[in-house]
Amino acid sequence: MNHLGVRLLSATAGQVELALPYSDKVTQQQGGFHGGAIGALADIAGGYAALTVAPEGMEVVTIEYKINFLNSLQGGEIRATGKVIKAGRRVIVTSAEVVHIDSQGKGTPCAVMQQTLTPIPKTY
Repeated sequence: MNHLGVRLLSATAGQVELALPYSDKVTQQQGGFHGGAIGALADIAGGYAALTVAPEGMEVVTIEYKINFLNSLQGGEIRATGKVIKAGRRVIVTSAEVVHIDSQGKGTPCAVMQQTLTPIPKTY
């Protein structure tokens, strides 16, 4: 997500917050943030949150996620906060909330996601 300008805002055990600025790289035909960009940011926020509780030497991969899109707005940025709901040995369940932040700092809900991930051995 580096090429899209995603920033890590915070990371603590079980929670990660990311931000994605508005640009023509992440918009749909009507000029709002594209659902694919919103979904990717939510997936990554949930994945990084899961990684904070994964066993040492392990990575995580998404098994499945379900997302509800609430709004697609223009300008500003979107922020995704991923939170671990349950960290098991084989499956980690997370949620993510995506909020649009306009130029005045007003937040509007954009999406909510629930995700299932699994730890896998780190091979690099």
